[in-house]
Amino acid sequence: MREVERLINKYGESHTNKTNIMIHAIAVPAIFFVTIGLLWSIPVPEFMQAMKITFAHVLAIPTLYYYFKLSGPIGAAMTLLTLSAFGLIKLLIMFDVSVWKFSLGLFVVMWILQFIGHHVEGKKPSFFEDLRYLLIGPAWWWVHWLKRMNISY
Repeated sequence: MREVERLINKYGESHTNKTNIMIHAIAVPAIFFVTIGLLWSIPVPEFMQAMKITFAHVLAIPTLYYYFKLSGPIGAAMTLLTLSAFGLIKLLIMFDVSVWKFSLGLFVVMWILQFIGHHVEGKKPSFFEDLRYLLIGPAWWWVHWLKRMNISY
């Protein structure tokens, strides 16, 4: 069994309850987005400002590399999610919304929902076992969509 399949299957073991799955379908991509928003909001040195690069950009590169190492389709899907997050951040800025305040508020709400989902499920979150599952969550979310489109991951 490939590593990506093992990780997705193991993650799925603590995500079988329909309520928990529905919560995760909303909360996982939202947490991914707001994490990028929080990283975007960290002040950067002048040389990065001049290049219009944030810590979100810098950390997106190794994160996407990890996803592409797991699977090409998952890497491509996570690239789409990452670019969407950057686009949503630009929209927040365009509408003069504080990215860090919005991201922090939504981060807290989504994690509360995640823990409610796991309480309903009766199983602890996977990342308590292995921190890699913080990255596997969004991949697991995409696998459902990839399967619906008959794309192997």
